[in-house]
Amino acid sequence: MKTIFKTLTLAAAIGLSATANALTVGFAQVGSESGWRTSFSESVKAEAEKRGITLKFSDAQQKQENQIKAVRSFIAQRVDAILIAPVVETGWQPVLMEAKRARIPVVILDRNVSVTDQSLYLTRIAPDFEVEGQRAATWLTDKTQGKCNILELQGTVGSSAAIGRMKGFNDTIAKFPETKIVRSQTAEFTRAKGKEVMETMLKAQGGGKGVCAIWAHNDEMALGAIQAVREAGLQPGKDILIVSVDAVDDALKSIVAGDINVSVELSPHLGGPAFDVINEYRNGKKEFDKWIRMGGAVYTQENAAAELAKRGAK
Repeated sequence: MKTIFKTLTLAAAIGLSATANALTVGFAQVGSESGWRTSFSESVKAEAEKRGITLKFSDAQQKQENQIKAVRSFIAQRVDAILIAPVVETGWQPVLMEAKRARIPVVILDRNVSVTDQSLYLTRIAPDFEVEGQRAATWLTDKTQGKCNILELQGTVGSSAAIGRMKGFNDTIAKFPETKIVRSQTAEFTRAKGKEVMETMLKAQGGGKGVCAIWAHNDEMALGAIQAVREAGLQPGKDILIVSVDAVDDALKSIVAGDINVSVELSPHLGGPAFDVINEYRNGKKEFDKWIRMGGAVYTQENAAAELAKRGAK
């Protein structure tokens, strides 16, 4: 009888321990405006499942107000931690203060937040957007010997990805007086908008006369722009160079086909590092670097096919 009681007690203790160690994490995602964003969401979900973490996922449909509402819901539900991939940089301080008062740690993923008190979040896990812009511009200026008129498709206005990529690109081409952006407009990181905006730009440029390249802040806009270039009677990748960021599978396929010339990789696998930080925090670590940088490769026709094969892309 004593043995049975001990066994039951041990089983109960194990059950309680498992329950105590199980994590519930809220994830406020921007939306699903691009293939990269979808891969990012799927990667975080898969990593949570692998680790036995209950993930409460919210798709904000590109609206900050939806994200803030989701974060407040996570706080009310007393989740163990919150992940935020912010739509824009500003406007986050009040809700982050609410999370801090509730003693719920926050990790920022991908795009940045602008707050006066950086103790409101543990860390940000993201690439260096300025470096991405620099790498794209360096490839272009090398390819064109520093002589190029560029059409720019910007990302979401106010997002750190758009701000950083623009700065890095502009700072780099500023060294080349004969390389300049002749038209620039947001296409909101989407393929449909990329096509629509590029159609307008090409018409304004007399069908693309004198245009050397299109610089898109992400692959989705670049893929939309390719359609517009073709419909204007031009050959993407040859008549007009296409430079982009993300290196999603569709972009790599376009590189192999010769339509996109270069794409700077942005890894979507941010979930693993984020959950590692949360576990470290729960185990007593309180100080983290405020920015954990994620790197990526630069893909051209020289290496895009090999990367697709490595990914097992169809």
